[in-house]
Amino acid sequence: MLDTASPWTPLSPTSRRVALEVLLHGPLARTELARRLDLSTPSLTRITKPLLDTGVLHEVREVHVQGGGRPLQPLDVDADLQQFVGIKLTGSRAYGVLTNLRADVLATSAQEITTQDPASVVDALAALVSDLTVGHAPAAVGVGLGGSVRDFTLVQRAPFLHWHDVDLGLLLAERTGHPTVIANDLDALMEAEHWFGDGRDVHSFAALTIGAGVGGGLVIHDRLVTGPDSGIGLLGHFPLDPLGPSCPEGHRGCADAMLSTEAIHTQAAMVLGHAVTYDEVLDLAAAGNPLADQIIGRSAHAFGTLIAAVANIAQPERILLTGEGIRLARVGEQRLRAGIDQARQPEASPLDLRILDDDPTLWGRGAAAVAIQRTVLSDLPRH
Repeated sequence: MLDTASPWTPLSPTSRRVALEVLLHGPLARTELARRLDLSTPSLTRITKPLLDTGVLHEVREVHVQGGGRPLQPLDVDADLQQFVGIKLTGSRAYGVLTNLRADVLATSAQEITTQDPASVVDALAALVSDLTVGHAPAAVGVGLGGSVRDFTLVQRAPFLHWHDVDLGLLLAERTGHPTVIANDLDALMEAEHWFGDGRDVHSFAALTIGAGVGGGLVIHDRLVTGPDSGIGLLGHFPLDPLGPSCPEGHRGCADAMLSTEAIHTQAAMVLGHAVTYDEVLDLAAAGNPLADQIIGRSAHAFGTLIAAVANIAQPERILLTGEGIRLARVGEQRLRAGIDQARQPEASPLDLRILDDDPTLWGRGAAAVAIQRTVLSDLPRH
């Protein structure tokens, strides 16, 4: 279902290129925009006129320059031109956000997922979309989930939902009447950070997530790296400690066995002799409990080893750390950095690490960002 009423659909490739540059880096003075795109001033004027006429671009308030020169009137995208819904779908809950064209969150809501039957999940997602868009007509809806997705519509595999080959994009588009895109949740997060977040000012960056599992994403030369095995959690079985515990697949000391929230609180329960949650283990370690500190220290050191491996192999300009288990990086920061140092060449450049505190809104915004991308590029799935 392609939205032919979208202001982006009729744009020529050059006009779209201009609008996209302003969307990602604006507001921009005309001279700077022409320089970035290697366009002459007359060409830029000709290209931007219809964008101004249709409201895609607008002139921002005059900026006076030193020396009494002619005031600048930078161009910017009207971020309120369109609105988008982004949803993070888990096995038990759907977290939704309403955003503008720059993925700024305008509203949030959530729905319980009481059954994982696809039809019931679609009903819950449709109710969430309706709740978020009262009085609004979203340009598109994006959904991010843990699993493998093909063509921005077909969920090939989603372990937390026990799904195989569910065309969620088609089902939800038919149910809501809105163009719909589906994406792996980590890919969606990467795209949001690439266009609008902590990856906006670099050409390459990596993201590592820890929580129920371990995930990793990579942008190189301004492109998200994907492949036939994207979304199946390959990084979770990266070996970190040959003496570490085993994961359910029998891999000793792999990332999942060392870093997942389930693995850490299970190890702690065995050592401490009573059941504890993941956060309770971290609380005990922070308070100086020697047994909990040993578990968290070992896991944090392993996390540092994984970070160093990604940095050594991919050489990204920046590494983002997040996920529902990311508090490990704060509580065990000293051991994490020791793990990095142990696995890095001393002459190597310092790593630019950024910790993003986990929040469902972060992931919902990622799904919205994919919907924004596909809309701006006029590449929505044709349901």
